[in-house]
Amino acid sequence: MRFPLRLKFFVFAAALAVAPLVMVAQNLTQLTRDELKSAANESLTLVAAQLREDFDATFQGRWLTPLMVIRNGVDSIDLGVAQKMSLLTLGLQELSDVVALQLSVEGAPQPILVTNEAFSQKLVEAGIDPVQALTTGPDLLRSIAATGQFGRPLVSRLPGTGRWMATLALPLNQKIANRRVTMVAKVDLSMLGEMVRRHPFAQRGEITVIDQAGRTVLVDDMQLLTERQIVQSALPLIVAGARADALEPYVRPDGQAMLGAYAFPDWFPWAVITELSEANAYAVVNAITRQIFVVGLVGFAIASLGAMLFARRLTRPILRIGEVAERVGSGDFGARVQDVRSRDEIGDLARRFNQMIAHLGERVELMKFVSHGTVSAIQNAEETGMERGGERRRVSVIFTDIRGYTEFSERVPPERVIEVLNQYFDAQTDIVVQHHGDVDKFIGDALVAVFEGDDMERRAVSCAVGITRAMARLLEEHPEHELHVGIGVASGVVVMGAMGARDRMDFTVLGSTVNLSARLCSKAAPDQVLTDRATRDAARGLTGVDFDELPAIPLKGYADPVPVFAATPRPDVHGDQYQAENAPADLRSATTGADAPT
Repeated sequence: MRFPLRLKFFVFAAALAVAPLVMVAQNLTQLTRDELKSAANESLTLVAAQLREDFDATFQGRWLTPLMVIRNGVDSIDLGVAQKMSLLTLGLQELSDVVALQLSVEGAPQPILVTNEAFSQKLVEAGIDPVQALTTGPDLLRSIAATGQFGRPLVSRLPGTGRWMATLALPLNQKIANRRVTMVAKVDLSMLGEMVRRHPFAQRGEITVIDQAGRTVLVDDMQLLTERQIVQSALPLIVAGARADALEPYVRPDGQAMLGAYAFPDWFPWAVITELSEANAYAVVNAITRQIFVVGLVGFAIASLGAMLFARRLTRPILRIGEVAERVGSGDFGARVQDVRSRDEIGDLARRFNQMIAHLGERVELMKFVSHGTVSAIQNAEETGMERGGERRRVSVIFTDIRGYTEFSERVPPERVIEVLNQYFDAQTDIVVQHHGDVDKFIGDALVAVFEGDDMERRAVSCAVGITRAMARLLEEHPEHELHVGIGVASGVVVMGAMGARDRMDFTVLGSTVNLSARLCSKAAPDQVLTDRATRDAARGLTGVDFDELPAIPLKGYADPVPVFAATPRPDVHGDQYQAENAPADLRSATTGADAPT
């Protein structure tokens, strides 16, 4: 039987489009299902616990505590009957949910009853006698006393109104004619029902409050829900007075798979049950499954085209991340992964990649404010953290100072001053970097650079001469600036390390070598490089540079005049010096040797 190539390609393309789709669909569906189930269970438990706390807080804070205050006032021997009645009336006005307060004297035919006028009017309009409906009879009070239920609510439904009421009895210590007196409050529980109905979870799930008989409470239409497995699990705990919150998946009698949780208020013999159907909880998974099925059919029908479209859809976000990674590698820290909004691992990767780019950009910007020595010290101290202190090192230090800067800053706008100063610092810094030096800091119009390692004196002198040449070129381009540079170079032992306060340190160099470099800089004439003897001795014979010994000069902090030497470039080897300035890798070969020009 002949199997045409077109059919082979069709079957291969169809398998390529459908098989990975099925595998990804299975893994993605399972992963998403587990995550959604975890989130749904957490939401169910949280909502049940929240309503439990709200019920208890409302009862104790909004009703029980104020009623105890009223009860204590009524129980006071310092108040007369009229004052106690006034206290009951005022208390009723302040507590909007309390619809009736009564004082019952044991054995008395009628209690003293104060009712909420607005609520009583509604009862009258419904054809109900408010006194009869809101009065708590002696039989119920005896039952409360016998069971010790003082201070706990007895919940019932007010006949003819659908209103859920709580009867709260509080005994008084004072007796009348040696008879026990009890203050009774009728509390309208509509607020609790509103909490349940208006809870945001009720928009996508079910919230049910049941009593110890398995009947729904706080609703207009009472139902018996004992056929539900989760209700059967909660009922024994209500009756036993246990308060163990739980989470339970189950199937309703109609076959609907549900996720449920329950919690028990401390002040009410109820269970707050939160339920969410698995179909609702996994709606996203089901939608993804349907979409994948449709895409699979389309892919099978159009074979290779479907496979290419699927591959393109799958790899496009990764390709975007790769493109952005390449841009970041070239130094573009403003690049971001765009249009990847999928709520999966690739979307998380894109968001984290963008966060990483932002952090890298911040780190690069921060590195501009510190020297390379500081960065190296921080990297070496990543495990233990930076500690104050220093170590002795032999270095060459350059101080540069712009001459004429003060006069220049007085005759041009501040913005222009900063612009020109940055231009001069850019040129100096580039030359320092070319000679493998490290800019330690900027001090006003001065620059401090440090050189370490092999040939550090030669590199420092070559750098200083290169800076004078660069500044001369800038002066030729902008003669109106009238700016020159004076440079001091000194070599010797310094203390290098972190110094300052515990929370604000500076990694720098200190010592007589640094001071000597600064003093030489202050004595240097415009466009002149002054070095100390140690630098001259180590850099002697540097290609293209002559050292002229000058008369020793007195410097602050030194008892005797200090020998100084002026490093000047040789005009006849300008090309070699230019190479030394711009080709640091060849700097060592540019120094004196067997083949070095003289």
